[in-house]
Amino acid sequence: MVDWNRIAKVYDPLKAGSIDGTDVEPHDRAVWRAMGARYKPNKGVVGDPLLTLFVSRLNPQTTEEKLHQVFAKFGDIQRLRLVRDIVTGFSKCYAFVEYKEERSVVRARRDANKLLVDQHEVFVDFEQERTLNGWVPRRLGGGLGGKKESGQLRFGGRDRPFRKPINLGAGPEQQRGGGGRDWDRGDRRDREGGDRYREHYYSMLRF
Repeated sequence: MVDWNRIAKVYDPLKAGSIDGTDVEPHDRAVWRAMGARYKPNKGVVGDPLLTLFVSRLNPQTTEEKLHQVFAKFGDIQRLRLVRDIVTGFSKCYAFVEYKEERSVVRARRDANKLLVDQHEVFVDFEQERTLNGWVPRRLGGGLGGKKESGQLRFGGRDRPFRKPINLGAGPEQQRGGGGRDWDRGDRRDREGGDRYREHYYSMLRF
């Protein structure tokens, strides 16, 4: 638990399916599927992954031109790709934006997240597929953050980071009562209350 972190450094489907990254067995079938997946990043994708942002939760009507207009405010764009269905051509509501400079990527990730674009609050983060070792996409049971209609949650990302494990760094006092000074105060109150009760009880017996 010493190397625990709120954000995943290496992708592990089992940990991503756990609220604090400490699960030892999958709690839904999608995690089982992700653990058995042998996924390799799309070789057809070009560009520098370290200069690329992932943009999701887009309005289905949002176009490449609109995205370029919004994200060009943060720096010079090298290339922009709005992912569309190969058959229908409809937007899949997510895109990738590659900048020419690192400072532009950092600025856009910081300022464009939760920005309203065509009445939709977008989510912006660094690209994961080519930068996070072991990555498995949501369609194979993996992914980070967000929530599917099935209610399957995934943790370890910016949108839904891991929660701090309860037993992380717990000392003897915390393990006894989980609260250090607060536990001592509560324990002392209980003891004092019990002493007062016994004094009252024995005083009643004397009459």
